[in-house]
Amino acid sequence: MRTALVTGATGGLGQHIVRFLDSKGVRTIIHYNKNEEIAHKLEDELKHVACIIKGDISDYESVLSMSEEVSQKVGPVDMIINNASITIDKLLIKYTEDEWDRVINTNLKGTFNVIKSFLPQMIKYGGGDIINISSYSGIRGSEGQAAYSASKAGLIGLTLSLSKELSVYNIKINVLVPGYLPLGMGLKAAEAMKRAVDMSARRNLSSPDDVVELIYFILKSRSITGQVFTCESRVGFNY
Repeated sequence: MRTALVTGATGGLGQHIVRFLDSKGVRTIIHYNKNEEIAHKLEDELKHVACIIKGDISDYESVLSMSEEVSQKVGPVDMIINNASITIDKLLIKYTEDEWDRVINTNLKGTFNVIKSFLPQMIKYGGGDIINISSYSGIRGSEGQAAYSASKAGLIGLTLSLSKELSVYNIKINVLVPGYLPLGMGLKAAEAMKRAVDMSARRNLSSPDDVVELIYFILKSRSITGQVFTCESRVGFNY
């Protein structure tokens, strides 16, 4: 049975991911930072939860402790879905250094922290899969989201570079761009969601079901690595 760590598992998309993986018989490690109640509800609801872990992914020592805890309780992880992220939406001229650091340290450095800390386990296991959740803001940019866009663009560069480094360990790593979802952060960005609908070829938002099915397809693939997958058809969008 494969074992997947899902960061930010208590968020809107994170919950969809762990529920879908659980339905496919994948053992899930539910990561959370603040939403302990939701984490325990998921643990009670699902059949194949390996454990739940708390940690601040922006803090390397915290993530290293997470890795050691998982290694002791569960054993090696062979799948990682780097889903946890935050945004602070405002014009750059109004940003504070602390706000910028919080977004970059969670979304980009946090992903580095997780991969770096859990990589020895994956190598010991003999390979595995990493999926980094990015955003259209990281490809096209978005007004009022300079830090978020920069962090999500950074995930793409990180993934493409690591696909070359990690292939020797039989580890595949890819990026998934969900598009705007009627969940979590998406629900708090009404104007952005409206623009996303206007730019969509089908005039609708992305579907969480499509996202999790694409994640599962990537995880099952034998050799796909270093790719950017999108879940939304955009007019005039090319990558």
